[in-house]
Amino acid sequence: MIDLDIDMRQYDCPFIDTTDDVDIAFSAIQWQLDTNDEKLETRLIAKGESMGVLEKGLHELQEHRNMTECYILSKRDNIAEIGTKIEVTNAMRTIQQNGGYITGPFQIEDGRERWHVGFDEDDDEDRALAELERHNEYTVEDRDQFGPTMLFDLLENSDSAMDLLEGCRSLTPTERETFEVASRNGYYETPRGTTLDDLAEHFEISKTAVSMNLRRSERKILQAALTALEQLNGTEER
Repeated sequence: MIDLDIDMRQYDCPFIDTTDDVDIAFSAIQWQLDTNDEKLETRLIAKGESMGVLEKGLHELQEHRNMTECYILSKRDNIAEIGTKIEVTNAMRTIQQNGGYITGPFQIEDGRERWHVGFDEDDDEDRALAELERHNEYTVEDRDQFGPTMLFDLLENSDSAMDLLEGCRSLTPTERETFEVASRNGYYETPRGTTLDDLAEHFEISKTAVSMNLRRSERKILQAALTALEQLNGTEER
């Protein structure tokens, strides 16, 4: 299987048009393409910069010419779960007609959309990308090719991957930034490329505060990694 990570800008997509005009983002959690009716039905999480921005974004989405249905399932503060049905866009039709299929959730923000698309053959991929270029703007951000053994391994160990992901998500913004800056600047290399004193100066806080932020982030990530290893060992022993 060929798996593509595509940064896409469609010119007939109501979600992209809405995020162009309003500071709102959409993340798909469920989708179903009806090829006979040429409709895409989705469940999404919509997040606005504020409650007012969310309301404005949802209103614009509902009024879009390519939107068939748009209804709110739940809403709290500046986040809503919505259901939609839209006309199949040119890009969707192109992917489907050339043997492509969706392999992961898509996210839309700032007028662009992140797609995860799969193909079984190189020729299908080449033909689809060539046709996409005629009516859309896109960049292939990443391309992977998996054989059946690797695919089985990915599916078998999906719980381990989720544990690692949740561990990363559990970091606060401060912990995440501190850990990323320290890693990029060689704090974990031998010899170290940066020190606690350097990091304290970078963040304009005390050396003790930097150390605490690093320790908290390290503890969370290590715990997630250990949990993932336990899951991995369990699948290997079956």
